[in-house]
Amino acid sequence: MSSLVLVAGGGFLAAVLWFDLMFDVQALGSAPSAETIASIMAYYRRVTTEAAPMGHLVAAVMATTLVAGVHDLTRAERQRPLRAMALLLAAAPIALALLRVLPNAVALGREAAVGPEQIALARSILRDHVLCLACIIGFLGARFGLAMRP
Repeated sequence: MSSLVLVAGGGFLAAVLWFDLMFDVQALGSAPSAETIASIMAYYRRVTTEAAPMGHLVAAVMATTLVAGVHDLTRAERQRPLRAMALLLAAAPIALALLRVLPNAVALGREAAVGPEQIALARSILRDHVLCLACIIGFLGARFGLAMRP
C-alpha cells in the first residue's frame, strides 16, 4: 500500500512542478519583458495566496509522501539502500520547496521585489523547480524500480 501512496504522491508533485514550470520558463532569455514578469507574478499570486485549498493539498501530499517513505524504509526487509535513496530524492525537493521556493514565490506574487529583483526571483524559482523536478523524476524511477523487483 505504501508503494502506491509513494508513486501517487510523486506523480502528483511532478504534475504540480510541471504546471509551475510552464510559467517559470517565461523567465528565460536575456531580458524578459515587463509583461512576461507580470504574467509570472500573477501566476504565483494566484497559486500562493488566492488558491488556499490547493496549497494545503500540495502540502498534505508532500507530508504524506514523506511519512509513507519513512514508513516504507523502516518496515522494509530488502532493498533498503534504494528505498533510502528514493526517500532522499523526495525529501530534498520538498525541503527546498518549503524553505526557499515557496517564500520566493510568495514574495514574487505579492510584488515585494521590483525591477531586476523580480527577474532574479523568477529565475531562482525556475532553477529550483528544475532541480525539484529532476529529483522527483529520480524518486519515481527508484520507486518504479522497487515495484518491478520481486
